[in-house]
Amino acid sequence: MGGWVYIMASRPYGMLYIGVTANLAARVDRHRRDAGSAFCRRYGIRTLVYAEPHDRIEEAIAREKARKAWKRDWKIALIESVNPEWRDLFETLA
Repeated sequence: MGGWVYIMASRPYGMLYIGVTANLAARVDRHRRDAGSAFCRRYGIRTLVYAEPHDRIEEAIAREKARKAWKRDWKIALIESVNPEWRDLFETLA
């Protein structure tokens, strides 16, 4: 089973959340309805700004842990390398 590493944001350059899931659309939908993590609820993090697919969920989990340890500037550079306008990518999942 595959997995996804994803980054959500409250706004461009705002609060960031990095997560991992096997079902990206369902997980992001939960965040958008404030049924995801308490951290996302607290800081209004509802915009999907980055998503990275992996063939195996174990790879995605390892990648998520590594990304969480990154400096904030590196995370922002990663987002802007694929989504310079910080668009909400949720609509592109369908």
